[in-house]
Amino acid sequence: MTKPKVLISDKMDPNAARIFTEMGCDVDVITGETPEQLIARIGEYEGLAIRSSTKVTKAILDAATNLKVIGRAGIGVDNVDIPYASSKGVVVMNTPFGNSITTAEHAIAMMFALARQIPEANAQTQAGLWPKNGFMGVEVTGKTLGLIGAGNIGSIVAARAQGLRMKVVAYDPFLTPERAVEMGVEKADLDTLLGKADFITLHTPLTNETRNILSRENLARTKKGVRIVNCARGGLIDEAALKDALDSGHVAGAALDVFETEPAKESPLFGTPNFICTPHLGASTTEAQVNVALQVAEQMADFLVNGGVTNALNMPSLSAEEAPKLKPYMALAEKLGSLVGQLTTGAIPRISIHTEGAAAELNSKPIIAAVLAGFLRTQSDTVNMVNAPFLAKERGIEVRDVKTEKEGDYHTLVRVSVKTADGERSVAGTLFSNAEPRLVELFGIKVEAELTGDMVYVVNEDAPGFIGRIGTLLGENAINIGTFNLGRRSAGGEAVLLLSVDSPVPAGMVDQARNLPGVKRVKALKFS
Repeated sequence: MTKPKVLISDKMDPNAARIFTEMGCDVDVITGETPEQLIARIGEYEGLAIRSSTKVTKAILDAATNLKVIGRAGIGVDNVDIPYASSKGVVVMNTPFGNSITTAEHAIAMMFALARQIPEANAQTQAGLWPKNGFMGVEVTGKTLGLIGAGNIGSIVAARAQGLRMKVVAYDPFLTPERAVEMGVEKADLDTLLGKADFITLHTPLTNETRNILSRENLARTKKGVRIVNCARGGLIDEAALKDALDSGHVAGAALDVFETEPAKESPLFGTPNFICTPHLGASTTEAQVNVALQVAEQMADFLVNGGVTNALNMPSLSAEEAPKLKPYMALAEKLGSLVGQLTTGAIPRISIHTEGAAAELNSKPIIAAVLAGFLRTQSDTVNMVNAPFLAKERGIEVRDVKTEKEGDYHTLVRVSVKTADGERSVAGTLFSNAEPRLVELFGIKVEAELTGDMVYVVNEDAPGFIGRIGTLLGENAINIGTFNLGRRSAGGEAVLLLSVDSPVPAGMVDQARNLPGVKRVKALKFS
């Protein structure tokens, strides 16, 4: 039997090649090639192991006629065209937790460097100045650390900070009170955190909701003398506003490992007193690089030799027998989870996945994983169907699996319910012709819709003229309507509208829609 052939195209710990060989693969290590060289070579390989240097583009995927799996040694997969890889039948894997401790420790190191002005003191000392009286630092003991984002890395930072006898206040809309108690942190809203924190560290992905979370306005709300550390994602802080806050002395110090534009060859922050930075070194330790290299090799070899699927970003863990039956249900489940995730705010302590009729006879684990992946993907850019259950548990979300074999109104049904501060809310969907996912109920209102592409969700008073007004508004914004789906609780009562549109909905149009008479809520949605 011919062994699967793997190419390692980026510099990686040499033990990765050893693992591929030991697990039954032939492996070549050829790094530093141009895209043209890789295109000429890639056709002979079934596996491609990369870090951040190799860019897996459409051109490379078109040339990769035998490729079955791409493995990224690390978290970020911005250098892989995942949708196109999926269309070509190529599995994309990453190692989402191999860098967590290393990144958390880098944030702590940056915090100490700020507290004692270590980089500048080092530079002046080595210049022969001996500036013993020129630096006055602060202790971290007894200070309050404000944690923006309390997921995997944030929770590690919290534990380290508590070991330093710091008080920890955490802002994370998805942090439950139970999980906060377990972590030993005070759960707070963002304004409270900004007013309390002596140090602020960020540990959240870059999304529409988190972009510039430390905006000029929010920086002004911080405690005078605060010190800020960002080892998460560039774009979470308004860099121009941060410079102004440093210049004014309102912010006593800032440390960035990430920038909005990378590589950061220039920045308004460069040269600013009390500012230190590193070139995206959060994951750069020997241990982390060994961990992710070994993990990606094990995952890829297991897939190529045994068919096992671990940490795949575009494929669930399934046996060959289950896959055909479960595939349409998982598509439905992920869309329902995504819908709930996009339409609910605040901490969610419980998610219930209720299968009825034919759906209740299937293996529910992939369906549950698909719901959680869809739900959590609105909060994190590293979620997949494999790590979603782990992340839900980490966030203190109770997951309930409910089965009702007896058929209800539909031959088969999947219902997703979440516990919120306003009570239980649920959505439900079925399969048309046993394959096509359809939404059939939205928060207690019967409405039939296909969840796909860009959509607009509107809650409004059921009154004459509303449909004309919303249609006119879309037309004025040059947005074409694909489908129009309506439902209501009762005549003249609350109504819901789901529109599919042919282009992304700008934020300005959402604001305009909110101002229409009778509108209660508007939200732009997006489904894959």
